[in-house]
Amino acid sequence: MKRNPSNPRRQGFTLMETVIAIGVLAVLLTAFLAVFTPAAQGIRKAISAQEADRLAFTLERELVTLRDSDSDFATGFDKAYEWIASSNNSAEALLIYQYRGNPSQIRSDGTMEPYTDIDGVAGSDFVVQPVVRRKNAGAVVEEDLKALEGRVYTVKLTQLVFKNGQLERGTEGKIDDPVGDTTVSGPDDYPEAYIAFAAEFYLVPNASYAYIQNRLNLDELKNPIFTRNLAVRR
Repeated sequence: MKRNPSNPRRQGFTLMETVIAIGVLAVLLTAFLAVFTPAAQGIRKAISAQEADRLAFTLERELVTLRDSDSDFATGFDKAYEWIASSNNSAEALLIYQYRGNPSQIRSDGTMEPYTDIDGVAGSDFVVQPVVRRKNAGAVVEEDLKALEGRVYTVKLTQLVFKNGQLERGTEGKIDDPVGDTTVSGPDDYPEAYIAFAAEFYLVPNASYAYIQNRLNLDELKNPIFTRNLAVRR
């Protein structure tokens, strides 16, 4: 028996079949995005939160840590007092960053010399060290930036004072009696055991040493990436 050849009009897909397939694909993509997009956003938020916690912790620790370059300060509280009062001055800007440090070469201030080799094993040849540096300590910052890990941040600190029954921001560059309107002349004259302050963290637009030393202007930084209310204790 002779078989009839296949009908050529049945080869491929009809327009209706194509439209249905596209519709099914759109439904599947919508369901996929609905499930996985919030998860991806959650991961980004978790990373951002971890980085914010690291920056805040690094700042709090450094404010009360006396190093060999802090010989002008009698106590960690004295250092914190001065840094809070001067942090809004571009010449005294506080820089927060991480760099690859050489654990076998420790500086006199307790931090590590930068590890600048291209090759190396983390945890053995180098350790990623977070630090806070004042801009006027330029020589150290320049060396550290050669082994930079990640981004460079700066932070503006402003005292929090009690007004109208709540904590409000005081005046940039000043430390006042937190429960009154009296300006304090120095840390020894400060009447309380704590200084509460708002810390506004900003991303430095350019991490090069030349930019930080010559062009970084805190007045041009308007939108902090996050803000934390912190405190230092006498």
